Amino acid sequence: MEPDAAKPEPHLGLWQIFSTFTKISLTSFGGGLSGWMMREFVQNKRWLTEKEFLTGLALAQAFPGVNVVNLSIWVGYRLRGGAGALAGAFGMVVPAMVVAVCLVAVFDQLARFPLTHVILAGVAAAAIGLSLQMGIRAARRAVGSLVSAAVMTATFLAIFVFGFPLLPVVAVMAPISVAAAAYRLKNAG
Repeated sequence: MEPDAAKPEPHLGLWQIFSTFTKISLTSFGGGLSGWMMREFVQNKRWLTEKEFLTGLALAQAFPGVNVVNLSIWVGYRLRGGAGALAGAFGMVVPAMVVAVCLVAVFDQLARFPLTHVILAGVAAAAIGLSLQMGIRAARRAVGSLVSAAVMTATFLAIFVFGFPLLPVVAVMAPISVAAAAYRLKNAG
């Protein structure tokens, strides 16, 4: 068993899934949700392995829609099937939506204070740090070969440094990456 192996509870309840996603959705601001989810489900609760989580994250990013909602559906499904997927999605979306609607009603008043903007900038910096931490972990796992490292580096450079549009870059790099992974699996077995 790998060192970060999950030890799921035998009878993980839907309420546990819902309340865990509710906690994440209500305590994460300005992004970084994927990092928070990884910390909660892999490191704290150990319901998933890091490899399982990163697989779900890759799938969530490949599907249309909001990545963290896709990921909450995947995690919930992985833990308890269809009912778990609903519990995960509702836990991620509904409580945060209720709070957001309430905050929008008062934000106009708060926006007048300079401290509000300072606080939001601090929260955004922390969220970027969480995202960066998760990205570095994912990159370490993804680099299984020289080709994987080259694809990851080329994708980063094309989008971040050269400013190429995301969809064309993915359309070119994804097939290369999939072919390299298939080749590696074929020759490993």
